[in-house]
Amino acid sequence: MKTRVIDCIDKTNILDKLNDAGKILREGGLVVFPTETVYGLGANALDSEASKAIFAAKGRPVDNPLIVHIYSIEQLSEITNGINTIARKAMEAFWPGPLTLIMEKSQNVPDAVTAGLNTVGVRMPKNDVAIALLKAAGVPIAAPSANTSGKPSPTKAEHVIFDMDGKVDVILDGGPCDVGLESTILDTTSTPPTILRPGGVTLEMLRGVFRDVALDKGLLKKPDGDFKPKAPGMKYTHYSPDADVTVVEGRTEDVVEHIKERLLECSNKGIKAGVLATDETKGFYGENFIISVGSRENPITIAENLFDSLREFDKQSIQVVFAEAVANNGIGLAIMNRMNKAAGFKIEKV
Repeated sequence: MKTRVIDCIDKTNILDKLNDAGKILREGGLVVFPTETVYGLGANALDSEASKAIFAAKGRPVDNPLIVHIYSIEQLSEITNGINTIARKAMEAFWPGPLTLIMEKSQNVPDAVTAGLNTVGVRMPKNDVAIALLKAAGVPIAAPSANTSGKPSPTKAEHVIFDMDGKVDVILDGGPCDVGLESTILDTTSTPPTILRPGGVTLEMLRGVFRDVALDKGLLKKPDGDFKPKAPGMKYTHYSPDADVTVVEGRTEDVVEHIKERLLECSNKGIKAGVLATDETKGFYGENFIISVGSRENPITIAENLFDSLREFDKQSIQVVFAEAVANNGIGLAIMNRMNKAAGFKIEKV
């Protein structure tokens, strides 16, 4: 398959570009498009064979459900069995935006999209290119992140090209993503509503709308092998570079000292190691390969840069990465969920 990369940063003839991509989707093809969270690998959500092609392109396990993207509330009548009170309140507060809602699915949605579940994840993205593509396609678009399964999600077109060139029909380059982490997933079929994956819409934000919001027990620990995921990213190791990642938790001073000791051990063994540090700590690690992922004072910057930073270690052929944990509140809950999964839940507490 020959992949075309289309510049959507330059808005010249943008409607022609997106109408062409929309036609490809209607005809069963694969189109990668930007959202405010990460780049999505899209197919017609109502076409079972097209949706199956997503799994083949990514090498994604078939029991890992996909998220369906829409541009209007009216489209929900085609893919869900109605909107309950919880879902409606969440839409009013956070759509369009980085929030996916788990709802009861209609018969129109193929089992290939939902991994055989009777529920479907739906979101309305807050990205001009994504919304325009959805309108041009005229069908809901099923789209997981546009990366090789298990690897860091793509937040730039260059990430997508590295993973997906030759596997998809079109890549729409819309520039860097704003949020940098996949959407929050909220199960609206449970009481209270339950966060299945944290993201840009934080627990604190949701608790400003609902009296009670639960956290799924598997968010920060490794799920059991027979666990059946209700939403993407719940079961498998994700977001991992080729390097072996270890998360180090504790007081910042203790974390820095522990990582310095581990770096010395790696050096003595001839292992090429690096550190996923922050602006506040990057100067403490000497001549080792250090990436500052952002500032602890502004954790949104850490979310924006996390996946790009993990990919950078692979570019430098780093074998082992020590990642500093950050505060587990606000957007930090989503950051730590991704970090722990990238490490396969290998965590050293100091």
